[in-house]
Amino acid sequence: MPSESVSPQTLPLNIEETVRSIARLHADYYEKATPVQRAIDRLTSLMVRPAFTVGLTSLVGGWIGANLLAAALGYPVSDLPPFPSLTAAATLLSLYISLLILTTQRREYQLARYREQLTLELTILCEQKATKIIKLMEEARRDNPLIHDRIDEEAEAMAQSADHHAVHEAIRETHAEAERIGGHRPSAARSSDQPPGAPAD
Repeated sequence: MPSESVSPQTLPLNIEETVRSIARLHADYYEKATPVQRAIDRLTSLMVRPAFTVGLTSLVGGWIGANLLAAALGYPVSDLPPFPSLTAAATLLSLYISLLILTTQRREYQLARYREQLTLELTILCEQKATKIIKLMEEARRDNPLIHDRIDEEAEAMAQSADHHAVHEAIRETHAEAERIGGHRPSAARSSDQPPGAPAD
């Protein structure tokens, strides 16, 4: 019985273009990174691998074991318990790892803010397009003699562009009210567009 070759499933054109746009967005962002930022990203990606944990554990265990064995055999020991040299090296390594992680998180946060800004702009653009479509449909309905002319209040309301400043203020007031109901101080209410841990304006 001849074998049938299964062709790979192709994505719809609109989905494929969306995937490519997202890929280009990330590619452009990382291509603009400086050599230092790329080096930090590579170091951070190496540290999160299991091999780094295994290697670091083996190094620490080997250092402790070698010093204990040398002391037991009567050889000169470079780092006696409680291993001050190892403690200092571990502290310095922890400091550098923390700085690398903070730097990487800051770059990822900038990318996330860029995506949020792009999403907000696309959302506003879609809202404007939808408003325009509703207006055109309402005009076509009123101009069509075959359709009974009537007042559609819901369509009239949807045909009006949203006041984004008023919406933002309403969201802030709602969050502040929720904070007060939950027993928090009104001054502690966080702005909806401010990320956790970010300094207050």
